[in-house]
Amino acid sequence: MTWSAEFPLLGPAGEVVDLRRVFLSHGIAALPPMRLDEKAWTFEITVPLHGFSARTLTVSQARPGHGLVSLVGESLTSEVGSAVMAQVRHVLSLDLDLTPFYAVAAEDADLSWVVRGAGRMVRSPTVFEDVVKTICTTNTSWGGTTRMVNALVEHLGEKAPGAPNSGPYGRAFPTPNAMAAAPADFYKKVAGAGYRGAYLKALAVAVVEGRVDVEALGRTSRDALPDDDVAAQLQALPGVGPYAAAHIMLMLGRYSRLILDSWTRPKYARLLGRKRPVSDRTIVRRFRRYGPYAGLAFWLFLTRDWITDDAPSYPWVQP
Repeated sequence: MTWSAEFPLLGPAGEVVDLRRVFLSHGIAALPPMRLDEKAWTFEITVPLHGFSARTLTVSQARPGHGLVSLVGESLTSEVGSAVMAQVRHVLSLDLDLTPFYAVAAEDADLSWVVRGAGRMVRSPTVFEDVVKTICTTNTSWGGTTRMVNALVEHLGEKAPGAPNSGPYGRAFPTPNAMAAAPADFYKKVAGAGYRGAYLKALAVAVVEGRVDVEALGRTSRDALPDDDVAAQLQALPGVGPYAAAHIMLMLGRYSRLILDSWTRPKYARLLGRKRPVSDRTIVRRFRRYGPYAGLAFWLFLTRDWITDDAPSYPWVQP
């Protein structure tokens, strides 16, 4: 038995959404409990559902203008089905209005292509998960990041119905309680997190004890909490510096900060055909016109070539 439901590939103001660009928005979309199949263009994620056990969802393209979310071997009540759809819309950032960003991009020769459905970032069901994963990307290779996240999910995550006996898939990301309860040796010997292990455990303990509320950062509007304050709160967390804060903010829908690191700086110079590095000040000035969307514009400029053709993958979407 398979439960499935369609949803419109539109933003809140009717903006077109290209699922390819959402799925390939950044590398964290390929870390467990997420899994991306670029050949079939399907995206799998195991999500926690409040009041219910974890469920593994598959998101794919359906009929023209619609996505499809499905669960194999499940018979869901309407209440659980509604919770599933709420998670899908959150993870795919479908509820964020990008029309102000598109209005500026449409006049930018280097970024006008984004109005055909780019700009939405895959984000985790919780801010806590995005913070932990981002800490796991600091000062390490992508292979190191993958090993750490795999171990956290496999050994501490809640299993969904039908999950394999081993491996990180089919399990939700571990809760703060699960990570706080894990001994320090787990982070060193099993997760291989090195010095980050102390940061991860300290963060989880702070969340469990109520000293830190990272989820509030995802619920609070920019008017109530400006980006500068969000950046300051993030950088007060163990293991989060300016790079990590900018990365987390991108997934919070806070796009004012540019991710400037050892990958983005050289990539920007290469795209401009420069042999020498470009100063951070020059990069920031180039995207200043985008105001609160400057970081999103910079990221899309860098990642345009992650998909080789500019046309949406769905022929019924017109540029």
